[in-house]
Amino acid sequence: MNLLPDTHVVLWWLDDAPSLSVRARQTLVDAENTVYLSAVVIWEIRIKEAIGKLEVPAELEAVLAEESFVELPISVRHAHAVAQLPPVHRDPFDRMLVAQAKTEGFHLVTHDRIFERYDVPVVPA
Repeated sequence: MNLLPDTHVVLWWLDDAPSLSVRARQTLVDAENTVYLSAVVIWEIRIKEAIGKLEVPAELEAVLAEESFVELPISVRHAHAVAQLPPVHRDPFDRMLVAQAKTEGFHLVTHDRIFERYDVPVVPA
C-alpha cells in the first residue's frame, strides 16, 4: 500500500508522539508499504514555523532525510486535480494532499475526520 501522511502525522512520527495510533504506526513501519512525503507537508510546516505557530528543530531537513520517506513533489497534474474536489473545506494544504492521494492512488494517513468526506482511502491516525 502507498501511504501519504498528513502534516500532523509526520510531526507525531518524528516526535514518537503517543497521539499517533498503534494501527497507524504499524502501517507506517510495515515494509510492505511505501510512505511518501509530500512537498505540501514541508511547505505547511515551514509556513507555520515562519509565522510562529510551530517550532521545528533546526536540523529538520536532515532528520527527514534519515527517514525512509519517498519524496512526492507537487505536480501540475496534482494542481489541476484540486479543481475536481468537492468544497468540503478550504484548507489549501489538505486539499492538495487529497488531490495527490486521489491522483496517485494513495491512502491518506490522518487523524482529521474531514478527509473521510472526500472519495479517498484513509488510514486513521
